[in-house]
Amino acid sequence: MADKRDYYEVLGISKGASEDEIKKAYKKMARKYHPDLNPGDKDAEEHFKEVNEAYEVLSDADKKARYDQYGHAGVDPNFGAGGAGFDGSFDFGDLGDIFGSFFGGGFGGGGRRTNPNAPQRGESIRMSLAISFEEAAFGCEKAVTVERMEQCETCHGNGCAPGTTPEVCPDCRGTGQVQVRRQTPMGVFATSSPCPKCGGKGQIIHQPCKDCHGSGAVRRRKTIQASIPAGIDNGQTISIRGQGHAGKNGGPAGDLLITITVRPHELFRREGTSVLCEAPITFTQAVLGAELEIPTIDGKVKYTLPEGTQSGTTFRLKGKGIPSINGRSRGDQYVTVYIETPRNLNKEQKEALKKFAESVGESNYEERKKFFKKFKK
Repeated sequence: MADKRDYYEVLGISKGASEDEIKKAYKKMARKYHPDLNPGDKDAEEHFKEVNEAYEVLSDADKKARYDQYGHAGVDPNFGAGGAGFDGSFDFGDLGDIFGSFFGGGFGGGGRRTNPNAPQRGESIRMSLAISFEEAAFGCEKAVTVERMEQCETCHGNGCAPGTTPEVCPDCRGTGQVQVRRQTPMGVFATSSPCPKCGGKGQIIHQPCKDCHGSGAVRRRKTIQASIPAGIDNGQTISIRGQGHAGKNGGPAGDLLITITVRPHELFRREGTSVLCEAPITFTQAVLGAELEIPTIDGKVKYTLPEGTQSGTTFRLKGKGIPSINGRSRGDQYVTVYIETPRNLNKEQKEALKKFAESVGESNYEERKKFFKKFKK
């Protein structure tokens, strides 16, 4: 007993720890040193045994009280040596949640088991759909074809030939799981695994349905009308409820999930509900102003360009953008104009431009004057 470590130290807690703190510390340490997570590690095995020994005492109110008062001498002298107090077998009810994922269902009765014959929702089907810029803006109806598993009409989903019924598996009694117990240096471990007789289904079909071969479902191709809402954006997904694969044991069907890809437009770009585009104008239009015809997703509209418009100026067309997906508002269109420089001028045109430049000088170029003023500074 003199060589034993303090039980509170073993679990890494203080002497005044509550029951909940003791339990949490035990789970943490048991997981850390569990032999199945530390194969071949003798030190981990010893620590694991020590952790369980400490928890066996500190989780019992009477033993804890004697230990707190008298130390190791206050508890059963055979504790930890296979005697009455600690016989090497553990109750792993508390560890079911921790180790269930490693051992397929937990220890003893600690892990939760699902009924294989309970109604199960079908899997969802995922697909992508490409639509045009305008279809995304204003919404559309699209026919999509999918291949999905549907309930077999011959057996109504139970997988049995007409006039027959499945037998409850005698080995697992319909649970689909059987317990396997094995002896280890730390005690007896009980783990769950799929029943080999029924393959984890919980029932045995002696005369399978000829149409679905006992699966209860058949693969069929189905064309479905998909309503694409106005304002949907690239990469967004719509869900059509109940159009996925059939459920099992009377469970509901899954959903059809359609991810939208919006094809690029030749003129327009999109940012949220805003539509962006660029429009070329001539030097003369920029200087004198002009009435422009601007394309929008609704068609062409007229816009009066003011005199002296600079290249790169952006103006707004209110309400000519993308409708919001909830249908309550609509964005704007932003048009950026740029001056297109004429090419391949003849001699007369070039001379005319030179005379124009000479007549204007620098006085009418405000931005140039600002630039060179800053440059001088």
